[in-house]
Formats: sequence, structure tokens, C-alpha cells
Amino acid sequence: MFVRAHCYKLKRNTVEKLRILYSGNSTDKITQAIGNGACLLDVRAKSEYNNGHVRGSVNIPLDDLTDQLEKLDRQTPILVYCRSGMRSAQAKCLLEKSGFMQVTNGGNWEHINRIVQSLK
Repeated sequence: MFVRAHCYKLKRNTVEKLRILYSGNSTDKITQAIGNGACLLDVRAKSEYNNGHVRGSVNIPLDDLTDQLEKLDRQTPILVYCRSGMRSAQAKCLLEKSGFMQVTNGGNWEHINRIVQSLK
């Protein structure tokens, strides 16, 4: 009984950690980041970006991010996003390990796009 309960607890904690890691932030936090002049960083592939993107965003695919960090200002907040939030979570970790202090995972690009359009 203890083993089964313990495994369930681990699974539940793991699921919660994954949800936090890969989900985007709240609309309020995203709106605040945009209001603070955040760089809108789209880490999807170029082809995905070309099929639709947020106006005013910068596209640096996740696979190229390490080699293009110098294109980003370490003093400017960064709102990073992708298609689902998984690549943006990875990008957030990479950016923070590289010394970027104000990084927000926005999750899904379409959600970010709706927020940006509502702020016009």
C-alpha cells in the first residue's frame, strides 16, 4: 500500500512540475512583460514563423539560439514562446543559464498574438 501511494505521489508531483515547466504564464504576467517592453522571441523553426507570427517579434529557432545570443540585449525583458510551450521552456532555461535575468515563458504563440492584438 505504501509503495503504491508513494508512486502516485511521485507521479502527481512530476506531472505538476512538467505542467509548470512547459505551460506558459498567466495572461496578466504576459501582458505585464509586453508592457515593460519585452523582446518577443519566437523560437519556432523559420518555416513555422513564416506561416504566421506575432507582429514585431524576433525569430531565432531554438536550435540556433546558443549561436545567436549576442543578438539579444541582456538588459531587456524577453518573452519567449513557440507552438506549444515546450521549446520556449527549453529556451527560457538556456537564456537564464546564459545570464539573461528577465525571461518569461509565454507558451503558445497564438495566445501571445491575441494578447498583442488586444493591446493595440
